[in-house]
Amino acid sequence: MSKSDYYAVLGVRKTDNQATIKAAYYRLAQQYHPDKNEGNADFAERFKEINEAYQVLSDVQKRKEYDSMSYGRAGGRREDDLPYDTLS
Repeated sequence: MSKSDYYAVLGVRKTDNQATIKAAYYRLAQQYHPDKNEGNADFAERFKEINEAYQVLSDVQKRKEYDSMSYGRAGGRREDDLPYDTLS
């Protein structure tokens, strides 16, 4: 699993429902599909990233696991991200 922010990859919020995530995936998959962008390695890589994000966020269990990981927080902050002086 890569360390990308899957919510950012699909352009959705952490609070968005499955239908919103699916719609975002289909829109991006059509835009970056290798058949529509032959010879463009950047688009092919982006398409793979979009698919990886959707595979995780579309599965309820995988999404819960991802959300519990530090890089799945969609821009949120953890206590250990804060400066030391704010923890006292």
